[in-house]
Amino acid sequence: MKRYVIVGAGMRGYYMFGKRIATDAYKNHASIEGIYDVNSIRAREFAKDCGGFPVYDDFDKMLEEVKPDYVIVTTVDCYHHEYIIKALEAGCDVISEKPMTIDAEKCNAILEAEKKSGKQVQVTFNMRFMPYMQRVKQLIQEGLVGETLSIDLEWHLDTRHGADYFRRWHRYMEKSGGLLLHKSTHHFDIVNWWLDSYPEEVSAFGTRRFYGPTRDERGERCLTCDYKDSCEYYWDIEDGDDPFYKRFYFEAEKEDGYIRDSCVFDEKINIYDSMAVQVKYKNDALLTYSLIAHSPYEGWRATINGTQGRLEIGEVYSGHGSESKNNTIRYYNRKGELIHYTIPKASGSHGGGDDKLIRMLVKNDLADDMGCQASSMDGAMSLLIGAAANISIRDKKVVSIESLLKRP
Repeated sequence: MKRYVIVGAGMRGYYMFGKRIATDAYKNHASIEGIYDVNSIRAREFAKDCGGFPVYDDFDKMLEEVKPDYVIVTTVDCYHHEYIIKALEAGCDVISEKPMTIDAEKCNAILEAEKKSGKQVQVTFNMRFMPYMQRVKQLIQEGLVGETLSIDLEWHLDTRHGADYFRRWHRYMEKSGGLLLHKSTHHFDIVNWWLDSYPEEVSAFGTRRFYGPTRDERGERCLTCDYKDSCEYYWDIEDGDDPFYKRFYFEAEKEDGYIRDSCVFDEKINIYDSMAVQVKYKNDALLTYSLIAHSPYEGWRATINGTQGRLEIGEVYSGHGSESKNNTIRYYNRKGELIHYTIPKASGSHGGGDDKLIRMLVKNDLADDMGCQASSMDGAMSLLIGAAANISIRDKKVVSIESLLKRP
């Protein structure tokens, strides 16, 4: 049985790892032996709900006493590298939530530490495990579109999901790297995976015109805001539908001062809410990508253009069309024919990807013929697109991935 510890007692660590590993399905395969978080209130709530394992007030002490096989890293993104490197140096393998880290310097430090340690870092890209995404990959591998020439991908976050990034720590570039790191790392990885290639050059634009100080009617946080009765973005942390937020954040504020319901119109917000990115790949394929965090509906759409035809794909998660029970792939061939492929929507979180991902990570009893498990280099090549895009936006230039990557 493998021994695990977790660093970071937030929502992703709780639902993806803590609650799942604590179930009977994994009791003969894995044991969580400790958790550390800078907020001990949150860590204690986490441990209480997920099996009653020890709560540590020092990460190094946890590594020394437990001597785990794996360290699961689900902290604030900008601190991932610190815990990953310490875990590797202690002789542990690492499972890192995406993004692996938020900039090239930290990325290079992780890759160097991994090489020196002889241990392994895996990154949790759950989109690779979604049946719909896998079917697209299969069709590309089978040569349906011929050689892939370009991909156009649009991602739309609605004003429920999208706005939430602007309430929490993700709103600060120095914490999350912005949405091009925290959110888009999923999207860049799935394109890398579909293309079976890595990025070469990146250019980008980004603006913030929806959130931030775009209205005068704003406060510090939703809870105490004078405009809570009229603001369409009011979110009730104290008496909302999910008691998780009250227990893990509102009642834990007194320890570290972290405010989970900050105003989405705060002038201190410094991440973008509208982004456009272009990527040239080593195999000469091109990606045109956009992300907005203020759409009337949530979903995505993509086209994959090749020498033998074109795939049109996409999903709607909220709003009109979200009630459909099936996903569709439309294939246009060079004869002018349109062929439809229908894939039933999978149950479970993140399109059925989370359950398959955790099973492969912990039980390792699924064949990985499609290369779904993501390595540190996969993590690097995804996050470096976002890091390069941030540089491109700031410096108004095309950025080479090789200029950022120091290979160990």
